[in-house]
Amino acid sequence: MHFLCVRCRLKREIGPHWYSARLQNFLPVVRIKESASQTRDVLKQHFNDLKGTLGKLLDERLVTLLQEVDTIEQETIKPLDDCQKLIEHGVNTAADLVQEGEIAILGGVGEQNEKLWSFTKKASHIQLDSLPEVPLLVDVPCLSAQLDDSILNIVKDHIFKHGTVASRPPVQIEELIEKPGGIIVRWCKVDDDFTAQDYRLQFRKCTSSHFEDVYVGSETEFIVLHIDPNVDYQFRVCARGDGRQEWSPWSVPQIGHSTLVPHEWTAGFEGYSLSSRRNIALRNDAESSGVLYSSAPTYFCGQTLTFRVETVGQPDRRDSIGVCAEKQNGYDSLQRDQAVCISTNGAVFVNGKEMTNQLPAVTSGSTVTFDIEAVTLGSSNNNEGGNIKLRVTISSNNREVVFDWLLDQSCGSLYFGCSFFYPGWKVLVF
Repeated sequence: MHFLCVRCRLKREIGPHWYSARLQNFLPVVRIKESASQTRDVLKQHFNDLKGTLGKLLDERLVTLLQEVDTIEQETIKPLDDCQKLIEHGVNTAADLVQEGEIAILGGVGEQNEKLWSFTKKASHIQLDSLPEVPLLVDVPCLSAQLDDSILNIVKDHIFKHGTVASRPPVQIEELIEKPGGIIVRWCKVDDDFTAQDYRLQFRKCTSSHFEDVYVGSETEFIVLHIDPNVDYQFRVCARGDGRQEWSPWSVPQIGHSTLVPHEWTAGFEGYSLSSRRNIALRNDAESSGVLYSSAPTYFCGQTLTFRVETVGQPDRRDSIGVCAEKQNGYDSLQRDQAVCISTNGAVFVNGKEMTNQLPAVTSGSTVTFDIEAVTLGSSNNNEGGNIKLRVTISSNNREVVFDWLLDQSCGSLYFGCSFFYPGWKVLVF
Protein backbone atom coordinates (compact mmCIF):
# COMPACT_ATOMS: atom_id res chain seq x y z
CA MET A 1 0.00 0.00 0.00
CA HIS A 2 1.23 3.48 -0.83
CA PHE A 3 2.63 5.46 2.11
CA LEU A 4 0.24 8.36 1.43
CA CYS A 5 -2.77 6.02 1.65
CA VAL A 6 -1.51 4.57 4.94
CA ARG A 7 -1.03 8.06 6.33
CA CYS A 8 -4.56 9.12 5.32
CA ARG A 9 -6.00 5.93 6.82
CA LEU A 10 -4.13 6.47 10.09
CA LYS A 11 -5.34 10.05 10.20
CA ARG A 12 -8.97 8.91 9.78
CA GLU A 13 -8.76 6.09 12.31
CA ILE A 14 -6.85 7.70 15.17
CA GLY A 15 -8.11 11.24 14.75
CA PRO A 16 -6.57 14.39 13.26
CA HIS A 17 -5.56 15.92 16.62
CA TRP A 18 -3.55 12.90 17.75
CA TYR A 19 -2.02 12.65 14.28
CA SER A 20 -1.01 16.34 14.26
CA ALA A 21 0.47 16.05 17.76
CA ARG A 22 2.54 13.04 16.77
CA LEU A 23 3.62 14.79 13.58
CA GLN A 24 4.83 17.75 15.63
CA ASN A 25 7.04 15.41 17.64
CA PHE A 26 8.90 14.44 14.47
CA LEU A 27 9.57 18.03 13.37
CA PRO A 28 12.72 18.47 15.55
CA VAL A 29 14.11 15.21 14.15
CA VAL A 30 13.44 16.40 10.61
CA ARG A 31 15.09 19.73 11.35
CA ILE A 32 18.21 18.04 12.78
CA LYS A 33 18.52 15.71 9.79
CA GLU A 34 17.94 18.48 7.23
CA SER A 35 20.40 20.87 8.89
CA ALA A 36 23.01 18.09 9.20
CA SER A 37 22.62 17.22 5.51
CA GLN A 38 22.89 20.88 4.48
CA THR A 39 25.97 21.33 6.68
CA ARG A 40 27.69 18.33 5.10
CA ASP A 41 27.02 19.70 1.63
CA VAL A 42 28.32 23.15 2.60
CA LEU A 43 31.52 21.69 4.12
CA LYS A 44 32.22 19.48 1.11
CA GLN A 45 31.65 22.30 -1.34
CA HIS A 46 33.75 24.76 0.66
CA PHE A 47 36.75 22.45 1.02
CA ASN A 48 36.59 21.41 -2.64
CA ASP A 49 36.61 25.09 -3.61
CA LEU A 50 39.48 25.65 -1.18
CA LYS A 51 41.51 22.83 -2.74
CA GLY A 52 41.00 24.26 -6.20
CA THR A 53 41.93 27.77 -5.10
CA LEU A 54 45.05 26.63 -3.22
CA GLY A 55 46.18 24.52 -6.19
CA LYS A 56 45.69 27.48 -8.51
CA LEU A 57 47.64 29.79 -6.20
CA LEU A 58 50.53 27.30 -5.93
CA ASP A 59 50.63 26.88 -9.71
CA GLU A 60 50.71 30.66 -10.17
CA ARG A 61 53.55 31.00 -7.67
CA LEU A 62 55.52 28.23 -9.37
CA VAL A 63 55.15 29.94 -12.76
CA THR A 64 56.37 33.23 -11.23
CA LEU A 65 59.47 31.62 -9.71
CA LEU A 66 60.32 29.74 -12.92
CA GLN A 67 60.05 33.02 -14.83
CA GLU A 68 62.51 34.58 -12.37
CA VAL A 69 64.97 31.69 -13.02
CA ASP A 70 64.65 32.21 -16.78
CA THR A 71 65.21 35.96 -16.45
CA ILE A 72 68.32 35.64 -14.25
CA GLU A 73 69.75 32.93 -16.51
CA GLN A 74 69.28 35.03 -19.63
CA GLU A 75 70.61 38.25 -18.08
CA THR A 76 73.79 36.63 -16.66
CA ILE A 77 74.66 34.30 -19.57
CA LYS A 78 74.40 36.93 -22.31
CA PRO A 79 77.59 38.89 -21.31
CA LEU A 80 79.50 35.61 -20.98
CA ASP A 81 78.27 34.47 -24.40
CA ASP A 82 79.39 37.78 -25.90
CA CYS A 83 82.81 37.38 -24.21
CA GLN A 84 83.19 33.87 -25.57
CA LYS A 85 82.30 34.98 -29.08
CA LEU A 86 84.86 37.79 -28.87
CA ILE A 87 87.61 35.42 -27.71
CA GLU A 88 86.80 32.89 -30.43
CA HIS A 89 86.91 35.67 -33.01
CA GLY A 90 90.38 36.79 -31.74
CA VAL A 91 91.72 33.24 -31.80
CA ASN A 92 90.45 32.66 -35.33
CA THR A 93 91.96 35.98 -36.46
CA ALA A 94 95.33 35.07 -34.88
CA ALA A 95 95.29 31.63 -36.52
CA ASP A 96 94.59 33.20 -39.91
CA LEU A 97 97.45 35.67 -39.37
CA VAL A 98 99.92 32.91 -38.40
CA GLN A 99 98.97 30.93 -41.45
CA GLU A 100 99.45 34.02 -43.61
CA GLY A 101 102.91 34.60 -42.05
CA GLU A 102 103.97 31.02 -42.74
CA ILE A 103 102.94 31.39 -46.39
CA ALA A 104 104.87 34.67 -46.64
CA ILE A 105 108.08 33.02 -45.37
CA LEU A 106 107.81 30.14 -47.84
CA GLY A 107 107.32 32.43 -50.86
CA GLY A 108 109.96 33.85 -53.34
CA VAL A 109 112.06 36.92 -52.57
CA GLY A 110 109.85 39.49 -54.36
CA GLU A 111 106.68 37.77 -53.47
CA GLN A 112 108.02 37.16 -49.97
CA ASN A 113 108.73 40.85 -49.45
CA GLU A 114 105.23 41.78 -50.56
CA LYS A 115 103.56 39.13 -48.39
CA LEU A 116 105.74 39.99 -45.40
CA TRP A 117 104.88 43.63 -45.83
CA SER A 118 101.12 42.73 -45.90
CA PHE A 119 101.56 40.40 -42.92
CA THR A 120 103.42 43.08 -40.94
CA LYS A 121 100.71 45.66 -41.72
CA LYS A 122 97.91 43.34 -40.57
CA ALA A 123 99.80 42.24 -37.48
CA SER A 124 100.34 45.89 -36.45
CA HIS A 125 96.57 46.54 -36.54
CA ILE A 126 95.53 43.43 -34.60
CA GLN A 127 95.76 43.52 -30.80
CA LEU A 128 96.45 39.90 -30.10
CA ASP A 129 97.28 40.61 -26.46
CA SER A 130 93.91 42.34 -25.76
CA LEU A 131 91.25 39.98 -24.41
CA PRO A 132 87.93 40.77 -22.62
CA GLU A 133 87.92 40.33 -18.88
CA VAL A 134 86.48 37.00 -17.86
CA PRO A 135 84.75 37.07 -14.43
CA LEU A 136 86.06 34.86 -11.70
CA LEU A 137 84.04 31.77 -10.88
CA VAL A 138 83.05 33.22 -7.49
CA ASP A 139 81.55 36.23 -9.28
CA VAL A 140 79.41 34.13 -11.58
CA PRO A 141 75.78 33.74 -10.40
CA CYS A 142 74.84 30.32 -9.08
CA LEU A 143 71.06 29.92 -8.95
CA SER A 144 69.27 28.08 -6.16
CA ALA A 145 65.75 27.87 -4.76
CA GLN A 146 65.16 29.22 -1.25
CA LEU A 147 62.15 27.38 0.15
CA ASP A 148 60.93 27.83 3.71
CA ASP A 149 59.61 24.51 4.97
CA SER A 150 57.95 26.25 7.92
CA ILE A 151 55.12 27.30 5.60
CA LEU A 152 53.86 23.74 5.77
CA ASN A 153 53.45 24.03 9.54
CA ILE A 154 51.80 27.45 9.20
CA VAL A 155 49.35 26.20 6.57
CA LYS A 156 48.75 23.07 8.61
CA ASP A 157 47.96 25.18 11.67
CA HIS A 158 45.48 27.34 9.75
CA ILE A 159 43.83 24.35 8.09
CA PHE A 160 43.34 22.54 11.38
CA LYS A 161 41.70 25.67 12.84
CA HIS A 162 39.69 26.49 9.73
CA GLY A 163 35.94 26.10 10.02
CA THR A 164 33.70 25.15 12.91
CA VAL A 165 30.45 23.27 13.24
CA ALA A 166 27.89 25.01 15.43
CA SER A 167 24.93 23.14 16.82
CA ARG A 168 23.04 26.37 17.55
CA PRO A 169 23.28 29.83 15.98
CA PRO A 170 24.44 32.50 18.48
CA VAL A 171 21.58 34.85 17.51
CA GLN A 172 17.87 34.31 16.92
CA ILE A 173 14.96 36.47 15.78
CA GLU A 174 13.01 37.55 18.85
CA GLU A 175 10.03 39.45 17.49
CA LEU A 176 8.30 40.50 14.27
CA ILE A 177 6.06 43.56 14.52
CA GLU A 178 3.81 44.53 11.64
CA LYS A 179 3.79 48.11 10.43
CA PRO A 180 1.95 49.74 7.53
CA GLY A 181 4.06 48.70 4.56
CA GLY A 182 6.79 47.23 6.74
CA ILE A 183 7.82 44.80 9.46
CA ILE A 184 10.03 45.59 12.45
CA VAL A 185 12.46 42.71 13.04
CA ARG A 186 14.09 42.36 16.46
CA TRP A 187 16.74 39.80 17.36
CA CYS A 188 18.87 38.90 20.34
CA LYS A 189 21.92 36.85 21.31
CA VAL A 190 21.23 33.39 22.68
CA ASP A 191 24.88 32.51 23.32
CA ASP A 192 26.30 34.41 26.29
CA ASP A 193 29.87 33.47 25.32
CA PHE A 194 29.52 35.04 21.87
CA THR A 195 30.54 38.70 21.46
CA ALA A 196 28.85 40.13 18.38
CA GLN A 197 30.46 42.89 16.36
CA ASP A 198 27.92 43.11 13.53
CA TYR A 199 24.60 41.59 12.56
CA ARG A 200 23.31 40.70 9.11
CA LEU A 201 19.59 40.51 8.34
CA GLN A 202 18.12 38.91 5.22
CA PHE A 203 14.57 38.45 3.98
CA ARG A 204 12.63 36.99 1.08
CA LYS A 205 9.09 36.31 0.02
CA CYS A 206 8.07 32.78 0.98
CA THR A 207 7.51 32.10 -2.72
CA SER A 208 11.11 33.08 -3.54
CA SER A 209 14.18 30.86 -3.31
CA HIS A 210 16.66 33.72 -2.85
CA PHE A 211 17.36 35.69 0.35
CA GLU A 212 18.65 39.25 0.02
CA ASP A 213 20.55 41.43 2.47
CA VAL A 214 18.48 44.21 3.99
CA TYR A 215 20.66 45.31 6.92
CA VAL A 216 24.25 44.99 8.17
CA GLY A 217 25.23 46.81 11.35
CA SER A 218 25.48 46.73 15.12
CA GLU A 219 21.79 47.37 15.95
CA THR A 220 19.48 44.58 17.10
CA GLU A 221 16.37 45.99 15.45
CA PHE A 222 15.51 47.04 11.92
CA ILE A 223 12.35 47.94 10.02
CA VAL A 224 12.08 46.23 6.65
CA LEU A 225 10.09 48.48 4.32
CA HIS A 226 8.44 47.87 0.94
CA ILE A 227 6.48 44.95 2.40
CA ASP A 228 3.36 44.03 0.45
CA PRO A 229 0.30 43.58 2.71
CA ASN A 230 -0.93 40.05 3.45
CA VAL A 231 2.14 38.45 1.87
CA ASP A 232 4.29 36.04 3.90
CA TYR A 233 8.00 36.86 4.21
CA GLN A 234 10.85 34.88 5.74
CA PHE A 235 13.50 36.56 7.87
CA ARG A 236 16.84 35.26 9.16
CA VAL A 237 19.79 36.84 10.94
CA CYS A 238 23.42 35.95 11.63
CA ALA A 239 26.27 37.64 13.48
CA ARG A 240 29.99 38.25 13.12
CA GLY A 241 32.15 37.75 16.20
CA ASP A 242 34.40 40.48 17.52
CA GLY A 243 37.57 40.59 15.42
CA ARG A 244 36.34 37.87 13.06
CA GLN A 245 35.71 37.99 9.32
CA GLU A 246 33.35 35.05 8.89
CA TRP A 247 29.63 35.12 9.71
CA SER A 248 27.95 32.77 12.15
CA PRO A 249 25.32 30.20 11.11
CA TRP A 250 21.93 31.63 10.22
CA SER A 251 19.14 31.76 12.76
CA VAL A 252 16.00 29.70 12.35
CA PRO A 253 13.97 31.50 9.63
CA GLN A 254 10.85 33.21 10.94
CA ILE A 255 7.76 33.96 8.87
CA GLY A 256 5.93 37.26 9.21
CA HIS A 257 3.51 39.45 7.31
CA SER A 258 1.71 42.75 7.66
CA THR A 259 -2.05 43.10 7.46
CA LEU A 260 -1.83 46.89 7.68
CA VAL A 261 -2.40 49.02 4.60
CA PRO A 262 0.79 50.89 3.63
CA HIS A 263 0.81 54.64 4.25
CA GLU A 264 0.83 56.63 1.02
CA TRP A 265 1.00 60.29 0.13
CA THR A 266 -1.57 61.76 -2.28
CA ALA A 267 -0.31 61.51 -5.86
CA GLY A 268 -0.40 64.35 -8.34
CA PHE A 269 -0.11 67.13 -5.77
CA GLU A 270 1.73 70.14 -7.15
CA GLY A 271 5.00 70.95 -5.42
CA TYR A 272 5.83 67.37 -4.38
CA SER A 273 7.38 64.39 -6.15
CA LEU A 274 6.61 60.89 -4.86
CA SER A 275 8.50 57.58 -4.93
CA SER A 276 7.06 54.60 -6.81
CA ARG A 277 5.46 53.26 -3.63
CA ARG A 278 4.26 56.77 -2.69
CA ASN A 279 5.71 56.52 0.81
CA ILE A 280 8.42 59.12 0.14
CA ALA A 281 7.60 62.74 -0.67
CA LEU A 282 10.15 65.23 -2.00
CA ARG A 283 9.42 68.96 -1.97
CA ASN A 284 10.43 70.07 -5.46
CA ASP A 285 10.99 73.49 -7.01
CA ALA A 286 7.40 73.95 -8.17
CA GLU A 287 4.97 76.23 -6.38
CA SER A 288 3.05 74.41 -3.64
CA SER A 289 -0.65 74.88 -3.12
CA GLY A 290 -0.71 73.87 0.54
CA VAL A 291 -0.51 70.72 2.64
CA LEU A 292 0.35 67.33 1.13
CA TYR A 293 -2.03 64.85 2.78
CA SER A 294 -2.12 61.07 2.89
CA SER A 295 -4.17 59.42 0.18
CA ALA A 296 -6.51 57.98 2.83
CA PRO A 297 -7.01 58.10 6.63
CA THR A 298 -4.75 55.08 7.27
CA TYR A 299 -3.49 55.98 10.74
CA PHE A 300 -5.38 54.35 13.64
CA CYS A 301 -5.07 55.08 17.35
CA GLY A 302 -2.77 52.65 19.13
CA GLN A 303 -0.29 52.53 16.25
CA THR A 304 3.01 54.38 15.88
CA LEU A 305 3.25 56.70 12.90
CA THR A 306 6.84 57.41 11.88
CA PHE A 307 8.27 60.13 9.65
CA ARG A 308 11.95 59.91 8.70
CA VAL A 309 13.51 63.03 7.22
CA GLU A 310 15.89 61.88 4.47
CA THR A 311 17.09 65.30 3.28
CA VAL A 312 16.45 68.86 4.40
CA GLY A 313 15.95 72.20 2.71
CA GLN A 314 15.75 75.71 4.09
CA PRO A 315 13.53 75.67 7.22
CA ASP A 316 10.52 77.92 7.70
CA ARG A 317 8.46 78.45 10.85
CA ARG A 318 5.31 77.53 8.87
CA ASP A 319 6.64 74.05 7.94
CA SER A 320 4.68 71.16 9.44
CA ILE A 321 4.63 67.38 9.84
CA GLY A 322 1.68 65.83 11.64
CA VAL A 323 -1.80 64.30 11.70
CA CYS A 324 -5.28 65.70 11.30
CA ALA A 325 -8.91 64.63 11.61
CA GLU A 326 -9.75 65.53 8.02
CA LYS A 327 -8.33 67.11 4.89
CA GLN A 328 -8.91 70.84 4.68
CA ASN A 329 -7.90 72.62 1.53
CA GLY A 330 -6.94 76.26 1.56
CA TYR A 331 -4.42 75.95 4.41
CA ASP A 332 -0.70 76.25 3.79
CA SER A 333 0.23 74.38 7.00
CA LEU A 334 -1.06 71.87 9.54
CA GLN A 335 -0.77 74.61 12.14
CA ARG A 336 -4.56 74.81 12.21
CA ASP A 337 -7.66 73.54 14.01
CA GLN A 338 -8.30 69.75 14.14
CA ALA A 339 -4.59 68.97 13.64
CA VAL A 340 -1.41 68.38 15.66
CA CYS A 341 2.02 68.85 14.17
CA ILE A 342 5.66 69.70 14.68
CA SER A 343 7.44 72.44 12.73
CA THR A 344 10.95 72.01 11.36
CA ASN A 345 12.22 74.33 14.12
CA GLY A 346 10.85 71.92 16.77
CA ALA A 347 7.75 73.92 17.75
CA VAL A 348 4.66 71.79 18.53
CA PHE A 349 1.18 72.96 17.54
CA VAL A 350 -2.16 71.63 18.83
CA ASN A 351 -5.31 72.85 17.04
CA GLY A 352 -3.32 75.77 15.71
CA LYS A 353 -1.88 76.87 19.06
CA GLU A 354 1.83 76.63 19.80
CA MET A 355 2.73 74.67 22.93
CA THR A 356 5.22 75.86 25.51
CA ASN A 357 7.19 72.64 25.28
CA GLN A 358 9.37 72.34 22.21
CA LEU A 359 11.29 69.52 20.55
CA PRO A 360 14.75 69.73 18.90
CA ALA A 361 14.85 71.12 15.38
CA VAL A 362 14.38 68.60 12.58
CA THR A 363 17.61 67.71 10.78
CA SER A 364 18.67 65.25 8.09
CA GLY A 365 18.14 61.73 9.46
CA SER A 366 15.69 62.86 12.15
CA THR A 367 12.84 60.49 13.01
CA VAL A 368 9.55 61.97 14.24
CA THR A 369 6.99 59.56 15.71
CA PHE A 370 3.35 60.06 16.69
CA ASP A 371 1.67 57.73 19.20
CA ILE A 372 -2.01 58.46 19.81
CA GLU A 373 -4.40 56.75 22.21
CA ALA A 374 -8.07 57.45 22.88
CA VAL A 375 -8.61 58.70 26.44
CA THR A 376 -12.33 59.54 26.50
CA LEU A 377 -15.13 59.07 24.00
CA GLY A 378 -18.53 60.70 23.78
CA SER A 379 -19.70 63.98 25.26
CA SER A 380 -17.46 65.93 27.57
CA ASN A 381 -18.58 68.32 30.28
CA ASN A 382 -15.40 70.32 30.41
CA ASN A 383 -15.26 73.90 29.27
CA GLU A 384 -13.14 73.10 26.24
CA GLY A 385 -16.08 71.54 24.43
CA GLY A 386 -14.34 68.48 22.96
CA ASN A 387 -16.28 65.33 22.13
CA ILE A 388 -13.18 63.11 22.08
CA LYS A 389 -9.89 63.37 23.88
CA LEU A 390 -6.79 61.78 22.43
CA ARG A 391 -3.48 61.47 24.25
CA VAL A 392 -0.68 62.33 21.85
CA THR A 393 3.03 61.59 22.25
CA ILE A 394 5.39 63.18 19.74
CA SER A 395 9.01 62.02 19.86
CA SER A 396 12.03 63.39 18.03
CA ASN A 397 15.78 63.18 18.62
CA ASN A 398 15.43 61.39 22.00
CA ARG A 399 12.96 63.98 23.30
CA GLU A 400 9.18 63.75 23.58
CA VAL A 401 6.13 65.83 24.46
CA VAL A 402 2.85 64.40 25.74
CA PHE A 403 -0.45 66.26 25.63
CA ASP A 404 -4.20 65.79 25.23
CA TRP A 405 -5.80 66.66 21.90
CA LEU A 406 -9.48 67.55 21.85
CA LEU A 407 -11.51 66.89 18.71
CA ASP A 408 -15.02 68.05 17.88
CA GLN A 409 -16.13 64.59 16.83
CA SER A 410 -15.00 61.00 16.99
CA CYS A 411 -13.07 59.64 14.03
CA GLY A 412 -11.98 56.05 13.53
CA SER A 413 -8.84 56.95 11.67
CA LEU A 414 -6.70 59.99 10.92
CA TYR A 415 -4.95 61.57 7.97
CA PHE A 416 -1.29 62.55 8.06
CA GLY A 417 0.32 65.37 6.17
CA CYS A 418 3.29 67.67 5.67
CA SER A 419 4.03 71.12 4.30
CA PHE A 420 7.34 72.74 3.40
CA PHE A 421 7.80 76.20 1.97
CA TYR A 422 11.23 75.61 0.45
CA PRO A 423 12.43 72.74 -1.78
CA GLY A 424 14.83 69.96 -0.76
CA TRP A 425 12.83 68.34 2.04
CA LYS A 426 12.33 64.61 1.62
CA VAL A 427 10.16 62.61 4.07
CA LEU A 428 9.56 58.88 4.34
CA VAL A 429 6.41 57.74 6.20
CA PHE A 430 5.77 54.32 7.68
